[in-house]
Amino acid sequence: MFLPHCLVLLSLITTTFSINPGVKVELTEKGLEYGRQLAIASIQQKLKSIKVPDMSGKERISPIGKVQYSLTNMHIVNAGLPKSAVDLVPGTGVRLSITNAFITMNGRWRVKYLRIIKDSGSFDLSVNGLSISTSIAISSDETGRPMVSSVNCAANVGEVTIKFHGGASWLYNLFRKYIEKALRGAMEKQICPLVTDAVSDLNIRLKTLNVLAKVDEYAEIEYSMVSSPTISNSAIVLNLKGEFYNIGKHQEPPFSATTFSMQSQTNNMLSVGISAFTANSAAFVYNAAGMLSLYITDDMIPKSSLFHLNTKSFSVFIPQLEKQFPNMTMKLLVKTVKNPVITFEPDNATIQALCSVTAYAIQPNATLSPLFVLNLESSVSARVFVSGMKLAGEITLNEMNLTLATSYVGEFKVKSLDNIFQMVLKVVILPKLNALLAKGYPLPTIEAMKLENTKLLVLKDFVLIGTDVQFIG
Repeated sequence: MFLPHCLVLLSLITTTFSINPGVKVELTEKGLEYGRQLAIASIQQKLKSIKVPDMSGKERISPIGKVQYSLTNMHIVNAGLPKSAVDLVPGTGVRLSITNAFITMNGRWRVKYLRIIKDSGSFDLSVNGLSISTSIAISSDETGRPMVSSVNCAANVGEVTIKFHGGASWLYNLFRKYIEKALRGAMEKQICPLVTDAVSDLNIRLKTLNVLAKVDEYAEIEYSMVSSPTISNSAIVLNLKGEFYNIGKHQEPPFSATTFSMQSQTNNMLSVGISAFTANSAAFVYNAAGMLSLYITDDMIPKSSLFHLNTKSFSVFIPQLEKQFPNMTMKLLVKTVKNPVITFEPDNATIQALCSVTAYAIQPNATLSPLFVLNLESSVSARVFVSGMKLAGEITLNEMNLTLATSYVGEFKVKSLDNIFQMVLKVVILPKLNALLAKGYPLPTIEAMKLENTKLLVLKDFVLIGTDVQFIG
């Protein structure tokens, strides 16, 4: 049933926090309409499974006197829900209403009167003008996962028509109204528990929500709600935490989420806004995990390159290097000095990073002798895209700037090393980062969910994903 599935997306966890969201999810009218269609199909199947218990009773019918009757083997033949609607109640929740529904069923009847006379046969029953209304409430369980429940359910059976087959028709027509009344009451008592059970059954699937989604061996992302959903006449907006953490260590970064506003979308069922805060929390986590630190050795440089990591190559720019460390292989340690900063502007995602580059000569006994330390400031552009159920990226170099921090081999012109380090960035560092980004990180999802017709825009301070949703299986 898609409607509660939508509610799953729109209520990923408790409302414990009161902080700005890193991720927002909006369910549009188009999504609600799709949800209504699938919800009605599911409820219709549930109605067909109604079990009406056998009924029996006594009625005094003039001039015959007391008549004993029983109705047995009753079962649903068909159920139809031709008219239904899903409405948003601003600030409250979702209301599902069904009108002009019908149910047909058949069974066996039996009567006894005047102490010795018995009669029996079959009957067909039709219920018309059936109406059902219920509100769907969302709460959370002890693990922070959402639970759904049906509240304020009401069912009203309109006209009940029963047609008897076999036996003395003049007799059973006399007590038709008593049986119709009893059946109407029995049906009304059955319908709301059925709707309640249909909604409650979804709590099994709710356990599959990736509330704390593992990204890789270093990071996980939390999608807990930071406030109650915002419900308007046309959409529901969820405010989710959307924050990366190191696996098993939920350390808050030295910055917090700022507000961002999503413009309401109408062409897709769902809109997902992912803020720069979420991206920057990922940078904080990977930096803390040491993933933004890399040793670069000569075997990482293409064999066809004219330049290699050895003192001979570098002595072209630093002549004294070959004299002090003749014919030695070199190693570079590149690591971030502080957390990279990710910014989103219209059609442009940029990452600014400040790194230190320490160059070492590798002595014959494998001892590392420091040669110099450079400050490397770089700016890269990121292409952000949706891959399956994940958000992924790819970066390209915009510009870089080198300055000398420390030299152990005397003065030299740092600018002369620009081409070398641009090559190192493009050939070694960026491909490794792109391999990490290509894996992507999971979007909020539940079991059997699939995204379709997905579009992505980079806007001021956030990335906007517009998508339709299908549930398979």
